[in-house]
Amino acid sequence: MPLSTSLRKASKKALTKFGGSVTIRRVTTGAYNTTTGAVGETTSDTTIKGLVQDVNAREVNELVQADDRRLTIAAAALTYTPTTADRVVINSVIHQIIRVKTEENANTAITYDLFLRA
Repeated sequence: MPLSTSLRKASKKALTKFGGSVTIRRVTTGAYNTTTGAVGETTSDTTIKGLVQDVNAREVNELVQADDRRLTIAAAALTYTPTTADRVVINSVIHQIIRVKTEENANTAITYDLFLRA
């Protein structure tokens, strides 16, 4: 078994044991409504375990702000890679994904760090 497979399994197991429940809301853009002038969207929710923490001072830049949060989730817990178009629901609060950082080994995603803004 390759190291990347072992790391994926270990990260999922650790985050499942120690993380809290969060909902990843995948957003798919729909059709343009000419009457309302709005673009429709379809969402699908997946509840997984993740570790939520504050961003540290080194991560603050022109994109990430000091009051943003960082959510670490196991890549094996999702069948897709989250994007900035998706959202995260934590304790009924909807957060926008500002940045997605992927931790990889041998070109295999191990964890995703999602930088969130409420």
